[in-house]
Amino acid sequence: MKRFKNILAVYSGAVGDDDALTHATTLAKRNDARLTVIEVIKDVAAFPAHVTERQKHLSRLATSMVQEGIKVEEIVFVGTPFLQIVRQVLRENHDLVIMAADSSSGSRNLFFGSTSMHLMRKCPCPVWIVNPGQSSNYARILAAVDPSHDDVSADELNIKILDLATSLAHLNQSELHIVHAWDLTGKDLDTIRSELTEEARNLLVRKNELMRRKPLESLLERYALEDLQYHIHLVRGEPEFLIPEMIKQKKIDLIVMGTVVRTGIPGFFIGNTAELVLRQVKCAVLTVKPEGFVTPVTFE
Repeated sequence: MKRFKNILAVYSGAVGDDDALTHATTLAKRNDARLTVIEVIKDVAAFPAHVTERQKHLSRLATSMVQEGIKVEEIVFVGTPFLQIVRQVLRENHDLVIMAADSSSGSRNLFFGSTSMHLMRKCPCPVWIVNPGQSSNYARILAAVDPSHDDVSADELNIKILDLATSLAHLNQSELHIVHAWDLTGKDLDTIRSELTEEARNLLVRKNELMRRKPLESLLERYALEDLQYHIHLVRGEPEFLIPEMIKQKKIDLIVMGTVVRTGIPGFFIGNTAELVLRQVKCAVLTVKPEGFVTPVTFE
């Protein structure tokens, strides 16, 4: 899997950061990639001596990486974490951000804190949120897709998702679950809510299922799945409920998913589905954006 060549790892000294650095180091070595490790100090703690000490600490952490032949740069920034991270991505054209889940910075009921959520909404490159204490050899990976015959941007995003998910599954010999959750819409939704016989209702559902199956099968023809232990799930229902439930049932270690589909609309979540899913899961997440995504973060 040599997809990432310019990796940005985020460090804060919190629980799980060492796991994120281990993941980043492994990826950098496998991909012969450049690695940048950054820490962002909030303004209120930005005393010169503290900044200097954190820079020295990052340099010490990088020593073992350099000994493994990895090209490493360490930088300490001062400011709002997600803003400084995205600006670094924009400046240096990083192709992956990797960090530990920052649940301690948000609600106790949420696995992902504010920095994670901001990055998954607004960072232009893929964002990999690592579950502290979790092995980097993921046994079960879930790819959430939504293929369509008539939406080019959605299909491009689905291809990105499956490119990453299948590559990781091959690399780790993981069990791969490909999920497409769907439901009736438009006139068919209105029709099924009317007084229909059970037979007519079943025929309508079956018709819609076949319509969903064709673009999914077309999408999967691009991939060599025969060497993997894989499962295809074409399930009817709302994805914001079905996907988290499947993650629990199948004991998924990593979910690969898109967070934005419409290009030109910064930070837009389709129906908030992605955000609702992210607020319910507690596994590692690799999120991607479609081509043409424009981050709302600027250098001002």
